[in-house]
Amino acid sequence: MTGHPFRTEDIEGAERIFGASYTLQERQQMLDNLEGQIASARLRRTVRLDNDEPMATRFDPRLPNFTMPAPEGPLRFSAEGGAALPADDDDIAHASVAQLSFWLKTGKLTSRRLTEIYLERIEALNPHLECFAAVTPDLALAEASAADALLGAGVWLGPLHGIAYGMKDLFDTKGIVTGWGAEPFRDRVPDRDAVIVERLRAAGAVLLGKTTVGALAYNDIWYGGVTRNPWNLNEGSSGSSAGSASATAAGLCGFAIGTETLGSITSPSQRCGTTGLRPTFGRVPRTGGMALCWTLDKVGPICRAVEDTAMVLAAVNGADIGDPSSIQAPFHFDATADWSQLRVGYLPEAFEEGATDVDHAVLQTLRDMGVNLRGVSLPDLPYGSLMNILYAEAAAAFEELTLDGTDDTLTWQDDGAWPNTFRKARFLSAVDHVQLDRLRLRVMKALDGLFGEVDVLVGPFMTGPMLVASNFTGHPCLHLRAGFLECGTRGKASLGAGKLNVGEESAAGQTFTVPQGISLWGRLFEEGAILSLGMALESALGVVGRRPTLPR
Repeated sequence: MTGHPFRTEDIEGAERIFGASYTLQERQQMLDNLEGQIASARLRRTVRLDNDEPMATRFDPRLPNFTMPAPEGPLRFSAEGGAALPADDDDIAHASVAQLSFWLKTGKLTSRRLTEIYLERIEALNPHLECFAAVTPDLALAEASAADALLGAGVWLGPLHGIAYGMKDLFDTKGIVTGWGAEPFRDRVPDRDAVIVERLRAAGAVLLGKTTVGALAYNDIWYGGVTRNPWNLNEGSSGSSAGSASATAAGLCGFAIGTETLGSITSPSQRCGTTGLRPTFGRVPRTGGMALCWTLDKVGPICRAVEDTAMVLAAVNGADIGDPSSIQAPFHFDATADWSQLRVGYLPEAFEEGATDVDHAVLQTLRDMGVNLRGVSLPDLPYGSLMNILYAEAAAAFEELTLDGTDDTLTWQDDGAWPNTFRKARFLSAVDHVQLDRLRLRVMKALDGLFGEVDVLVGPFMTGPMLVASNFTGHPCLHLRAGFLECGTRGKASLGAGKLNVGEESAAGQTFTVPQGISLWGRLFEEGAILSLGMALESALGVVGRRPTLPR
């Protein structure tokens, strides 16, 4: 073996990491080939690939038999003219986007006053919640005044005109720090706006600042601290759209933007009691946003009501040339649409052990609404195995942190945190990765079959394999508040087992009244169905108006 940089014992040790087994003769035969293979990998590493350089391979959630839904007429939102403008600023702050839009359009409320209300609340509550990484009062007031001037001139840009919002700190904002929640990037200042920022500005929305994000889009720990759940300040808000959910739930903005790779819109919405819409993969472009996983990242709204998410999605929908994976698709929403004929399914096992009283109450409420529920099933597949795709892409997106050791500067260093996950991902097999992509196609076919039987699937946040499966297939999900539970402080999220951990009760035994949500999944590019049913369910449950009690 003289002259070889490796020994057969080295290969044997690697076999245990890769889960393979070779004979001594096979190991000896590899010795002449491995050096060139590794040299090629090291040569590639000399080429630095920036985060905004995508993969050549693009994920498309559409199977060959897919037909894009045809446009079905203009968007129709409900009239919110029944309520008078409250005298209490807190009531205004917690109003829905639909209600705020009506007050603004009819001159009962100015954008500047609304923006000032939110800025005052941010100043008072952000020290407790740590949900804004950067606040831009001068810019916000200037944009609000411009919105008011247009309204005064008879120009209305749509439902978001004059509504103040928070932007997840993964998206570039010109001249404003966009630090991705991570220490190595905390001083990063982009020189242009992300496409979604441009689209919201064109819709008349007012940027309040950047909402916090768990470092590199995971959890609720960022370089400024831990973002808190407004319903229980002893626990984090979950992540990674930690600040967007916390700020929206606490009435610090009209709505916020989140992103989801695996639960980052739905998980903080579950914890904070907000309504989060994860649109179909590719519907909203990610141009100007931090990439974590090119074949998984999605952009969507976090709001206080179901219809609000439709208003925001309408403003940001549409492909962009800067995101090769974005897909041009019509978005149809009609607040008056008949939802009663929708075929609604559920996975029976999701409502067995581990399901809460709130989960069961949702099923009963749907039955009381006249919905014909049917039990459905999914094929027995190793859905959790797909997580290795996420690990590989995320490790590639931030390879330099692992190779140059700057991953040590990240605050969160637990076994399940990014630094350890990125390091382990270097040992994933490329052959297995190709096989995982083939498994992903089979999962796409499985969910396509499921949505051939039903129009909507309902279930708890952790319904069977749906959190993992639907994120990898790109199907849309709406998560809305369904009720409340009494429980202790819950722990940090973990992706280590291919799912999120909802945590344990605190050792002190103290309990808190916290929200509990329910998820609705739908067909690709058919968000209208889950939004229609979601609005009806929201009304029937009657729990959306309750607010957290916060220190002032």
